[in-house]
Amino acid sequence: MRVTADGGWELLSDKGATVSTMEIDAAVAGRALVVVVDDRTAHGGVDSLGPLVTELLTEAGFLVDASVSVAADEVEIRNALNTAVIGGVDLVISVGGTGMSPRDVTPEATEEVLDRVLPGISEALRSSGLAAGSLDAGLSRGLAGVSGSTLVVNLPGSRAAIRDGMATLGPLASRVIDELSGLSE
Repeated sequence: MRVTADGGWELLSDKGATVSTMEIDAAVAGRALVVVVDDRTAHGGVDSLGPLVTELLTEAGFLVDASVSVAADEVEIRNALNTAVIGGVDLVISVGGTGMSPRDVTPEATEEVLDRVLPGISEALRSSGLAAGSLDAGLSRGLAGVSGSTLVVNLPGSRAAIRDGMATLGPLASRVIDELSGLSE
């Protein structure tokens, strides 16, 4: 198989002749970017969270532009979020840095990027996570809101909180993105 210039796929026989062509539909839900806030990952450690979020976003119909890792530093986090917004993605998911330690500064960095806060999304993520047994989700200070025409959401950096958060976020994100793009009018 190989990708064609128009984004489709061609199935090649063992002799290189084209057997058939298959079109791939564009992402239904929109474009997304993942920001992993973790000092170890940002300095070359193994990223176990970015691939998980990417997989869950892809399953939800998003085209994930990239997963980037930044240190737990307000300026680095804010720059990554702003770059995603300027890049025109529909959804930015940050994971990590939402707890109570002095290094957990993701909400502070996010607050500076947002035009409007959507507290209902943050409350839903905390509530569903806590109900599912994720203390990290229940104690998260993560924010959700809109910057320009991009939905920005902070999730805690635990696998359980991410899995539950993404399940809760799916329909909410779709609704916000539809409203921001004018599709729900």
